[in-house]
Amino acid sequence: MPAHYPPFVIITHLLNILFLLMLARSGLEVLSAHPKLYWSDDCPPGRQWARFSRTEFGADSRRPWTSQDEEESWNPVIALPGRKNLGLGRHWHFLTLQFWIATGVVYVVLMFVSGYWVYLVPTSWSVVPQAIRDVGTYLHFTLPEPLPGEPFNAAQKLAYFSVVFLLAPLQIATGAAMSPAVIGRFPWYAKIFGGKQGARSLHFIGLVSFTGFIVVHTAMVIIHGLPVELAKILLGGEDADHSLAVIVGTLALIAIIVLQVVFTVVSLRNPRLTERVTGAVSGPLQRVLSRALPSRQRYRREDISPYHRVNGYPPTSTEYREMARDGFADYRLAVGGLVERPTALSLPELRALGTQTQIVNHNCIQGWNAVAEWSGVPLARLLDRVRPLPGARYVVFYALDDKGLTDGRGGRYGFYYQATALHLARQPQSLLALDMNGGPLPAEHGAPVRVRLENQLGFTMVKWVAAIELVESTEGIGMGHGGFREDQQYYANHVGI
Repeated sequence: MPAHYPPFVIITHLLNILFLLMLARSGLEVLSAHPKLYWSDDCPPGRQWARFSRTEFGADSRRPWTSQDEEESWNPVIALPGRKNLGLGRHWHFLTLQFWIATGVVYVVLMFVSGYWVYLVPTSWSVVPQAIRDVGTYLHFTLPEPLPGEPFNAAQKLAYFSVVFLLAPLQIATGAAMSPAVIGRFPWYAKIFGGKQGARSLHFIGLVSFTGFIVVHTAMVIIHGLPVELAKILLGGEDADHSLAVIVGTLALIAIIVLQVVFTVVSLRNPRLTERVTGAVSGPLQRVLSRALPSRQRYRREDISPYHRVNGYPPTSTEYREMARDGFADYRLAVGGLVERPTALSLPELRALGTQTQIVNHNCIQGWNAVAEWSGVPLARLLDRVRPLPGARYVVFYALDDKGLTDGRGGRYGFYYQATALHLARQPQSLLALDMNGGPLPAEHGAPVRVRLENQLGFTMVKWVAAIELVESTEGIGMGHGGFREDQQYYANHVGI
């Protein structure tokens, strides 16, 4: 049996404690935006298998509601950063994820290079019945013997193998199955897990499993002798100074807790700084996925969801109500900015550009999704008509929706807008939707015109579009961050995850 743990095991062990705690807390922040779990991608209201909220709405509710009404505000003690900060929670989650995966890769590579893998990877099926016997030994309040020549008993070996080679990869795989860019480009991938909601449920079960492992693992460390075990994992060997090991372990734990407090407090007190720092790390991955994975969804009519949630209430202005009452006969979509041929098109003129129909999976940033059929004008066709100038880099969609009147939350104001990179607007399934599920676009889903960007999250798909402008930079629009949600809720502008 080795006299010590290799240094890479010690370092990665401490990093994993930090990163797993951050992933769990930021993951709970993401979950709080839609604290319900389903096995069906339709997310039928009232048919979730788990609910972490007292709020419940039905598909036949008499009172209008949107998915934002289902969001919960969770305490910063458990969620990072807590208090309905979905945008910041996502930034922390994706930033930490990259460091956690990098740590895992280093660990696995060094494990095989150093030969340490023999202590974690079973080479015989005999370890399974022996692990069961070892669990029985624990239940009799006796410590089982380690495997011959190894530092762990069979139960420990099987548990560590399962966490490293089964549970951790499953968390990564199910996380990818919730990415709109991944499942838009490879719709079959999410089906491996029963759809996006199946992946979301398995991802949560994985979190519970990690939590259970940590609790049991910590209990086993205490049972086996805390000073001895700390000496092994922190100082490299059981013969090291036990008192020093306890001091080092205590200081390490305090440092991790202090970091959690600092991350939380800074996030809540200076959210824009937090968004900039964390987004600088997580943003490039989102931009790469958004560009490299254009949507190629081809769902069937029988896949269309019987109920499709909405996010946001229709405009309340007199102008919008009068247009809706007249069937939007006087509606004109103005397209200008950095274009050769500014124009204003009525709905019939938009249709005359040529339409396409697609049945696709809508992914909301809160976590729910639904399949629907959308028909409308490909954005690329409209862009070809107005001919963007060389300096144009973003397409900005302005809505008729004044959030100061429709959002219902204090401090949020202004007309909704969203800037989209020009290359995203030109993707094959990027659409100005005019119809939904074979009929006119309903008001709650964005009539008369809404945007469809099928490898992005729903908040980028502006409803009730009033005008389109092509610009070189978004700095002078709104608060300058690329969209209403980016301005006021610290969302990312590219959202391929």
